Amino acid sequence: MTVNSAVAKRISKLLKEKNMTQYRLEQNSGIQHGSMQCIMNNRNKTVTLSTLILLARGFGIPLTEFLNDELFTSDDLEIEQ
Repeated sequence: MTVNSAVAKRISKLLKEKNMTQYRLEQNSGIQHGSMQCIMNNRNKTVTLSTLILLARGFGIPLTEFLNDELFTSDDLEIEQ
């Protein structure tokens, strides 16, 4: 699994946990709809740290909580360069 795929899965998981729509996350985080669609549809090769911070803020959680998921600790996580 790529980092972008892991981020997209984490977003989906948190949206369900927090009963939040993708639209609300976009509004809360300031991430434009097109950019969010690229992340969610795996059209991005990489996700920047700045984007991860915006996502965490959009969910109202610390970045460490966003990254605290088994998706990001897997040895099979592919790092694209």
